[in-house]
Amino acid sequence: MIPAAFDYRRAKTIDEALALIGETAEEARFLAGGHSLIPLMKLRFSQPDRLVDIMHVPGLAGIWERNGQVGIGATTRYVELERSRILQDVLPVVAEAAGEIGDPQVRHRGTIGGSLAHADPAADLPAVMVALDAFLDIVGPQGRRRVQAEDFFQGFFTVDLAEGELITEMRMLPRRTAAYAKLHQKASHFALVGVAAALEIEAGNGADGVCRGARVAVTGLSTHAQRLRGVEASLIGERLEEEVIRAAAERAPEGIEEVNDDLHGSAEYRREMAKVFAARAIRRAAARA
Repeated sequence: MIPAAFDYRRAKTIDEALALIGETAEEARFLAGGHSLIPLMKLRFSQPDRLVDIMHVPGLAGIWERNGQVGIGATTRYVELERSRILQDVLPVVAEAAGEIGDPQVRHRGTIGGSLAHADPAADLPAVMVALDAFLDIVGPQGRRRVQAEDFFQGFFTVDLAEGELITEMRMLPRRTAAYAKLHQKASHFALVGVAAALEIEAGNGADGVCRGARVAVTGLSTHAQRLRGVEASLIGERLEEEVIRAAAERAPEGIEEVNDDLHGSAEYRREMAKVFAARAIRRAAARA
C-alpha cells in the first residue's frame, strides 16, 4: 500500500529536530531507520503529517565506553551493534541479540532507539535493556531526563515517552555474564519468546559459581518486556548447577499477565517456551563466568 501524503524534513541538530516536531499542530513523528514506522504508514495504521529525519544528526549514533559505562547512541544501527568490538568484549549479549534481529536488510537500516521507542511486544532489544538495567537519556520540550529501561516499557506499544520527546542514548554497565536466547518466528525473526539473563557470579574464597545478583527479562510473552522476578529470586544465593537452573526457569511465567495468544503460538505454548528459553539464557550467561 501507499502511505498518506506527508511533509518530510531532515534535521541537522537535536535542537532543530525538536523545533521541527514542535512547530506543527498536526501529528509529527521522528524518523530514524524506519523499519517500525514505514510499514505502519504503508498500512495507514499511522498517518503522520510530518516526518523529521534524525539519521544525520551528529552525536546520535555511536558506541563508546567511558567512566565505567557503555553508551549507545539512539540512531546506531543493528549491524553496528552486532559488529562492535566494544560490545563483543564487554557486553556481548547486546551484539548477539542485535545479530538475531530480522534479516541483513533490516539490520543495516533499523536502529536501537527506534526499536525501543516503538516497543513491539516481540522485539529483542527491550528485554536485553531491562536485564542489563540500562537507562535511557531522553530530550524534549521540557528539557532532558533519564529513565530506567524497566520503567520505560509500560504496556502494549506503550512507553514513557511524551509527545515531542526523543531518545538520545542508552547507558549501562559492562557485563560479560549475560546472554539472550529466543524462539524466533521463522518468517519475521521476531521473538515468539525471548529471554535475556544478566548475572553476578561470585568467584574466589570457596564461593565459585554462587549467584549474587540476577536480572532476567522476557519479550514475546506478554504486552511488553518485563522482569521475571520469580526466576531471579530462585537463582540468587545458589550455585548455578543444572537442577537450580531448571527449577528457577520453571518460575518464568509467574506474575506475567495478558500472555500473548495468537496464530504464531498459544498462551500455553508461550508459557512453556518461556521456561525453556529462560533456562538456555541462564546457562549461557553462567558459562561466561
